[in-house]
Parts: sequence; structure tokens; C-alpha cells
Amino acid sequence: MDVGTENEERANGLPRRVIFDGLNLALAQGTGIATYTRTLTRVARALGYDVGVVYSTPFTPANDALLREIAFFDEKRTAGKPEAKVPRRMLDYVIDQIRCHFPVKPALIEFSGAVIPRQFADSLADHDRAFLARNLFASADAFYSRRGAFVTLAFDPPPDIFHCTYPLPLRVKSGRNLYTIHDLVPLRLPFTTLDSKRKSFGLLKKVAAEADHIITVSEACKRDIIELLGVDPQRITNTYQTVAFPQEYLDRPQASIANYLDGSFGLELNGYLLFFGALEPKKNVGRLIEAYLSSGVKIPLILVLSPGWDNESQLRRLEEHEARSGTRTNPATIRRLDFVSLSTLVALIRGARAVVFPSLYEGFGLPVLEAMLLGTPVVTSAHGGLPEITGDAALLVDPYDVEDITRAIKTIADDGDLCCELSRRGVAQAAKFSLERYQERIRAVYDSLV
Repeated sequence: MDVGTENEERANGLPRRVIFDGLNLALAQGTGIATYTRTLTRVARALGYDVGVVYSTPFTPANDALLREIAFFDEKRTAGKPEAKVPRRMLDYVIDQIRCHFPVKPALIEFSGAVIPRQFADSLADHDRAFLARNLFASADAFYSRRGAFVTLAFDPPPDIFHCTYPLPLRVKSGRNLYTIHDLVPLRLPFTTLDSKRKSFGLLKKVAAEADHIITVSEACKRDIIELLGVDPQRITNTYQTVAFPQEYLDRPQASIANYLDGSFGLELNGYLLFFGALEPKKNVGRLIEAYLSSGVKIPLILVLSPGWDNESQLRRLEEHEARSGTRTNPATIRRLDFVSLSTLVALIRGARAVVFPSLYEGFGLPVLEAMLLGTPVVTSAHGGLPEITGDAALLVDPYDVEDITRAIKTIADDGDLCCELSRRGVAQAAKFSLERYQERIRAVYDSLV
């Protein structure tokens, strides 16, 4: 499509187009970046953009439009997924690497309504259209590793903005390329991530050099990016983040929450501490466990954990407490829950005495904002972007100091007046990161690019 045609479309009032990557949206248990991407798609649509998301698939997209739609949802199964045989995968890899030398054109998925998608209402992006390309993200990663170059994507019609919600070696030729850098953890805390630091550093430097603009999520992160990657401050915008829960989860009466927690988990309203996140080094769960056991508090610690890495010692320690199931006669214990649905997580947050989140470093820290929005007191780290998010609405701790975390756990468990005050402050602080304010920040960035 040429410039004249695009200008004619604008004159006719057709919406601008933005396409996001679906890297994290495809994960079965999601991530904070998946939440970020879903929120962005909803905000972009509210701003009047035509929204697309490009996904990767292990198979060649079908020629038939209906079959592509069916296959898209079929791949959301959590078990029993079909897998290509090894020789087929090897051949596909070779072909995909050759294709990466040329513009890759993802196949369009048209949502006809043939598939009933309600099962995925909490996890689907809010898009007008979606696109599929075989092994897209893995192929782009391998191509960058071999060639040090980005893969170019081609869409018809082309987007005004291609927004990578994570630093990926992808770009579009016909639009503006926008990248979100959530943090520089691989550089600031290299021992907490598994990636090749040489490769991560190179990719971040290339993104910093070639992006039309960069978004980040806190002033702390913005400073890191400017100082470590040498980005001109005019080429980077801190938009912060936001949280938007379904209204029915917010309207659920406290009595209903109490009954649900008691019936499903044997928990009392305001009678437990809560952590939720990945079991990985950055989240600092080992020190949290040690601090809890040292505190002597009489309420359980509930850990809602998604898979992580380098967590063998924490898992062994948790297994030692599995037999102590947390009855009302013996409440002081640690209980582990696997990944839960969004509605269950909201209920657990609303029912907790406090959310304890002593992460070593966060660019933003969505769990903290989620807790404050729901009126739950917070204990969190004084490092990274977290103090910006909490203001004076949380107990801040040194995440490397077990005794400091222990003191905060004791305080939050014993001081009801403080809990009430932190709950009040948290709701007020969370309002600074409202959906409306976030939408205006995103509008300003997008308007500056198109």
C-alpha cells in the first residue's frame, strides 16, 4: 500500500492500525507481560485503533480460513497438544531460517464466530484481527543469534505502529517500530536470569539504537535504560502500567469472598499472608520463607506459584511443610497453590491480611498495584521501581535482609490499625495508575508516532 492510499484511508476516517506481538499471550499460565499486552490491546481499541496481534504456531498455517481459526484455539489446550516429528521440525527450521532473510508475511486469522471463545475470556487479547506465522519468535531469535539482524514482518494492510511488548528481534518496514523495555534485570541482576548476557546486551543495544521509540514502566527503569544503553531521553517514555479487573470480581461481596475462601481453601478472611508470582531467584521466595518461619506469626503464608527455575532448595523446604495443612488449630504454616484462575486470584488478594512481595528488583511490580487497587495492605521491596508505585502506601523492606522482612511480617500480622491505614492509602495510591490515566499516556506516545 502506498502513502497516497494510506492518506486517503485517513481522510475517509478509517482507524489507524497497531499490531502487537503475542509472545507471552500464548503461554498457558501467562506472565506479567501477558497482562501488560492484554491491557494494551484494550487501551488501543479504546483509543480507536484497529488492533492486531501476531502469534507463533508450531505448524504451517492452513490455507483454509476456518481451519486457521479452529487451529488457533486448538493450540490453547494445556495437554495432549500435537507435535511435529523431529525430521519435520528440522526441515521447518531450515526453511524458516531461509525465509527470515526476506520479509515474513503472517497469515490472517478471521474470527468468524465458528469457535466459541468464552473459555478464554480472561486470557484473550482484545483484537480486531490476529496473525499466525510458523515458529515466528523462535525463528527470529535464532536468526538474530546467527546474523545479528532483525526479522522484518510484512502485513497487508501495513500497520501504522508495530509494538513489541518485549525486546524482540522483529520489526516492520512500513510502520513505526515501538518497543517496551520493562526492566534491565539481565544487566542489573545477571545471576537471576538464564539468558546469555552477551546476547541480551547486544539485543537491548540494537533495540535501543533502531527503535522509533521506547516505552518503559517506571522512572527507575528509564534511568537504567538511559545510563546503561545510552538512549537519548527524548526517545524513551515512561507510561507506568495499570490494572483492570472485570467489574464482577470487584463487586463480589466480602461475605461471598469469605465463604469461598473457607470452602475452597480453609482460609479465614484477613487471616493469611499472600505471595503470588514465579518461583525464581528474582522473586526472593527463599528469603520470604525464611523470614516467615522466623517471625512466629500465627497465620499461614499462602504462596501462589507459577513455574520458575533455580528453585530446588525452596521446593525442598516447602515439601517439609506439606504435612502441616494449616488447620484452625495449627494455622501457622506455609501452603503452596499452583497457578489459579484470575477470579480465584482476585478473591485470594481481597481476602488476605497482606500481600508480601519482597522481590529483588522489579521494573514496575504489577502484584503490588493489584493488591493496592483491591485494598489489601502491601509489604514490598525498597529496590527498583517498587517504591515509585507504592509511595507511602506500603511497608518497604530491604529484600536482602531477612531480619527486615521478618520485622515487617510481624508488624503487618499484629497491627490491625496499620493494616487499615495501608489499605486506605493503597486505594488512593492505585488511583494514580488508573486505566484512564494510563490511556492518556499511551495516547500521547502513539500520537507522537503517527
